[in-house]
Amino acid sequence: MNKRTFIKALASLGFGTLAAPLKSQAQADYLSGIDFDSDDIWEQIRKGYKLKPDYINLENGYYCFLPQETLEKYIEHIREVNYQGSYYMRTVQWDNKAKSAAKLAELVGADPEEIAITRNTTESLDLIIAGYPWNRGDEAIMSNQDYGSMLTMFELAHRRHGVHLKKIDIPMHPQSDEEIVAVYENAITSKTRLIMVPHIVNITGHILPVRKICDMAHQYGVEVMVDGAHAVGHFTFNMKELDCDYYGSSLHKWLSVPLGAGLLYVKKGKADQIRPLLAPYQLDRPGIYNLNHTGTHPVATDLAVMNAIEFHEKIGAKRKEDRLRFIQRYWSDQVRDIEGININTPIEPFRSCAIANVGLEKVKPGEMAK
Repeated sequence: MNKRTFIKALASLGFGTLAAPLKSQAQADYLSGIDFDSDDIWEQIRKGYKLKPDYINLENGYYCFLPQETLEKYIEHIREVNYQGSYYMRTVQWDNKAKSAAKLAELVGADPEEIAITRNTTESLDLIIAGYPWNRGDEAIMSNQDYGSMLTMFELAHRRHGVHLKKIDIPMHPQSDEEIVAVYENAITSKTRLIMVPHIVNITGHILPVRKICDMAHQYGVEVMVDGAHAVGHFTFNMKELDCDYYGSSLHKWLSVPLGAGLLYVKKGKADQIRPLLAPYQLDRPGIYNLNHTGTHPVATDLAVMNAIEFHEKIGAKRKEDRLRFIQRYWSDQVRDIEGININTPIEPFRSCAIANVGLEKVKPGEMAK
């Protein structure tokens, strides 16, 4: 068989349709039939999820189950990639991942070349901490409320590069944004290189004034890395308006992407100074593309990013944010003034959304969790 005949034979097998992202054949398009002006809109949306009846789920922050519409499309992606095998992997997997990243960039208000799809927030931010051009004696600022994995990576930077670590306490019930900014500013010295800031504190739900912290830090020539693990798909924001230098998030939380999807944002012009943690297939590619090489990975998850964003946008980002905040305030406002109950989340509505932290004075947190 000559080359021309071989190519025609491949085309007859249906392998010539991969120029665009895979299209799901699933008929699950639940939201198209919902009346968004009806009083029972959230009851209708709830029916689009398959929920385990044994308990009431109060935690979406670790992993949020997928709506049936996204789940069915994800399963179709798995089947289609499996059907095409190595041909898919060798032809369009990277083009399709780039299209998913571009859609993600649109969602968060960034340029496509500033966004990479990773596996989670920890990977995204550890890539920055481990690859940062540290010099011995440099200082980094973080808080006691920051996530443990990133604090541990900073500890490794201390051991490997002699980076001095300075921890601050974020006021739990601040009187103003300026009070929070001042805590970070007071920790800055001439040796400070990088500040890590949680966009929303994972244990209290406290949303921080990131733009004001960035503006302050940049006046001192200090860069800001934001832990947005719980932000994307939770409440609306725009990356350019935040003006941070680096940002990491998990997409399998509030955006309901399948497990193992994250976002890394690196402001344009900053990526080339970060050393890759894993060696890329091709060295010295410009920009962010050097930073998130993970080898062979579950590509169906990359494709499902677009389906999750589509579902999110059908509901409406603002409508979803308002509902999440309403549900949290529904219970937290009713118990906030009860003796013996502590709400460890700021009272102002704009300082939190779906997450709030409650404690009972005579019950240990571990016992309460049970």
